[in-house]
Amino acid sequence: FKIKVEKADDVKARLVLEKLEEDDVKMKAKQEMMACIIKQEAYQKEFTESLKAVKETFLELGKRRQDLLDKLKRYQAQLEAKKAESTKLKQKFKIYVQIPDTEVKFTGRTVEEWEDGNHPIRGVFAISQRPTVILQGGQALITFEEEKVASQILKIATCSVSCDNSHLDVHLDVSRKALCVSNVPPSMPEERMKDRLEMSFSRPSRGGGEVKSVQYDKNTGTGQITFLHPGVAESLALRGKYHVDLDSEVNVQVGPIYKYQLRKFQTFCGSSKRTILLDDIKDMGDEEDVQDYLEIHFQKPSNYGGEIECIKYISRGKTLQAIFYEDMVETDN
Repeated sequence: FKIKVEKADDVKARLVLEKLEEDDVKMKAKQEMMACIIKQEAYQKEFTESLKAVKETFLELGKRRQDLLDKLKRYQAQLEAKKAESTKLKQKFKIYVQIPDTEVKFTGRTVEEWEDGNHPIRGVFAISQRPTVILQGGQALITFEEEKVASQILKIATCSVSCDNSHLDVHLDVSRKALCVSNVPPSMPEERMKDRLEMSFSRPSRGGGEVKSVQYDKNTGTGQITFLHPGVAESLALRGKYHVDLDSEVNVQVGPIYKYQLRKFQTFCGSSKRTILLDDIKDMGDEEDVQDYLEIHFQKPSNYGGEIECIKYISRGKTLQAIFYEDMVETDN
């Protein structure tokens, strides 16, 4: 019995010891868990603050983006207003003209100077525009044979004709050695493209010649070829197209290089003495019928009218440019 008691005490002591060890382990685990909880709370707080900062950053970026969009809209509106103003000024002053094809004889240089090729082809064109007025839909122009009739009508009318005309000189220089190249596909780097253009335009078999320099802009697909001798650029410019060896054979556009200046630009404004403008005419039928009604009405002396030399009416939704010619004085031969 004594042996059994001693064994029981041993077991009890071992269990007590194991319990103490388990308590230590449990305490350590509890401490580690508390440390983890504290770290988790710290991480949670840090995450919340970070999330708050990110939200504030996004809100600030959104505000800045909206401000930039508003600024872009304002700039676009200003750009459209400037374009409209530019178009209006171009139409008013009419400085863009189409020069007709004309045979021109250039004089004033010796044969040696001309063959040297350093002097460009130079020309001066004087451009005079006839007075014009834009006729809008629902308007009519009536030109009377006598000025006093128009004066009588204008005393009871609310509008008159304002005519604009202009005069300017165009000084034009055309290079005899340089050639403009366009529609070049951006299929390779700029330096390599310059080499290919130089090789292609140096071939006499294709009408080319010895190249002095090559300029090329990849963004616009345009370039400039300058030859050593005159005549090559002139003959190629007349073709309009040229074969260039790139990754494959490509047709590019070629043309002359112009330098021009507008000088002696003058505008004039006046009123026609025999022509009046009728506005806000309602469409009451066919255009020709309305024009006949107007002509009959303004020919009657009872309506302060008189003999009509010319009349033109256009219905609403149309526009027409009326061109005025100077009166030709008849002389007896």
